[in-house]
Amino acid sequence: MDFKRLMTFFALALLILMGWEYFFPTPKPAATAQNATQQSAPAAANRVDSALLQTTPIVVTTDTVRATLDEKSGDLRRLVLLKHNATSDASKDFVLLDDSETHQYIAQSALLTPAGEFLLKDVPFSAEKKEYTLEGDAVEVRLSAPETDGVQVDKVYTFRKGSYTVDVRFDIRNQSGKPLQLDAAYRLLRDGSEPEGSGYFDQTYTGPVLYTPEGEFEKVPFKDLDSDFSSGRDQADYVRKTQTGWVGMIQHYFATTWILQPKGGDSICATATCQIDIRKRNDGLYSAGVRTTLPGIADGTTLQFPTQLYAGPQTYSVITQVADNLHLVKDYGKVHLFAAPLFWLLNKLHDFVGNWGWAIVLLTIIVKIVFWPLTAASYRSMAKMRAVAPRLQALREQHGDDRMKMQQAMMDLYKKEKINPLGGCLPMLIQIPVFIGLYWALFSSVELRQAPWIGWITDLGRTDPYYVLPILMAVTMFIQTSLNPPPTDPMQAKMMKIMPIIFSVMFFFFPAGLVLYWLSNNILTIGQQWYINRAIEAKQKKNPHGHVD
Repeated sequence: MDFKRLMTFFALALLILMGWEYFFPTPKPAATAQNATQQSAPAAANRVDSALLQTTPIVVTTDTVRATLDEKSGDLRRLVLLKHNATSDASKDFVLLDDSETHQYIAQSALLTPAGEFLLKDVPFSAEKKEYTLEGDAVEVRLSAPETDGVQVDKVYTFRKGSYTVDVRFDIRNQSGKPLQLDAAYRLLRDGSEPEGSGYFDQTYTGPVLYTPEGEFEKVPFKDLDSDFSSGRDQADYVRKTQTGWVGMIQHYFATTWILQPKGGDSICATATCQIDIRKRNDGLYSAGVRTTLPGIADGTTLQFPTQLYAGPQTYSVITQVADNLHLVKDYGKVHLFAAPLFWLLNKLHDFVGNWGWAIVLLTIIVKIVFWPLTAASYRSMAKMRAVAPRLQALREQHGDDRMKMQQAMMDLYKKEKINPLGGCLPMLIQIPVFIGLYWALFSSVELRQAPWIGWITDLGRTDPYYVLPILMAVTMFIQTSLNPPPTDPMQAKMMKIMPIIFSVMFFFFPAGLVLYWLSNNILTIGQQWYINRAIEAKQKKNPHGHVD
């Protein structure tokens, strides 16, 4: 019983700590340019940092995004997703890329000399207009640099209707009188701050990611890059060379990635192996990028070199059409083995019913049916414990404070009634990885964001506005507690009454989709447990002096 008290204490302490951190979060310093001057830079060859200067913006508006390009550098400095609302304020649009005083997250593309110097370091681009609006299926923005040493370069952005994929193309005309050899570099720059609206209960991985056939899906955490920067060594563990794949940065629900080989298209690494470069820069920003060698450009010829940038939600049906294995940006962590197939099934159920809320309910039912034999064995064991509870209480009263005799009497009773005290625990332990995987499958699904269910639930990705689901969940947890065998320890009995309240308060801050899953599971559990309890009690009434099974 001392062990049970200790575990109860730790559980309560953990919940109190989580609640405190949620309401009074510890400030997290962002790795921005303000603190970069206090650190030293590692020595690295062919790495050029360019300052993020404020220049003339060019605004591009489509049906899905509002993009802001920097006219002089051609950087994509800001990207607003018009079909997704902000995490902290549903009345505002979601800002994915930004270049403000509080947050920097931009996409860059540039041409380099073989020595790693910028080809157009001091040569600005210019465009015909300052505002572009989608009127047909696509809108093109051409940024032109003046001819320099016989080389003319245009950077062309193409935004398409209904798409979060941006085509970025270099048009290079060589009239220098000699062959021209160049590299192209594509990268994402970001500070280390948490995404806007993040809370204690919804922390997910934010940072650089890449996929290559050699290393498959890899994450390169900011802390590893911090360690490299402070030590002056480049030791972060990731694949450095590849012929295909993608590289970028992810956060909860959203991803920004440079696509090395689009679905069904050619790789930008066809001419030479692509060099992956993920690091922390001198200005404190984190960089995730790739560099590749362009085909040689003969004198008097023009080369068009295209690539793609995906910047948008991690919607499975969308990202699977952009590039192979891009669905891996839906990061399930260590439970990917369980979460990925569960999300696949959830997606199929949504295709069938057309509503994510009902798809969650159906998925919960299917999982419950699959685990019915295991849960039935567990609940039968608990029902037997419940049936002999009065006899256990009598033993407690009979032996008083003589704990050794009481324990021996209890074990004799369990043996006589063929009850395994662990019989209710072991089947549950087997299910834990699957239930955690289902939790992450729902938690990581941007598809639930802004998805309605019924009535007042208009966004399964946000908390229930009237807290109806958490309250119903509290009720079902109390009912479940009443169906369980009563603890023989008074302290544990009190905790069993308090725990539903504590967990329900915690679920007040969870997205409605997650609460709906737990509520559905609780209701099904109550039905199964009630049925088994009634069956065991009926057998006991028919044979009161025999075994409860």
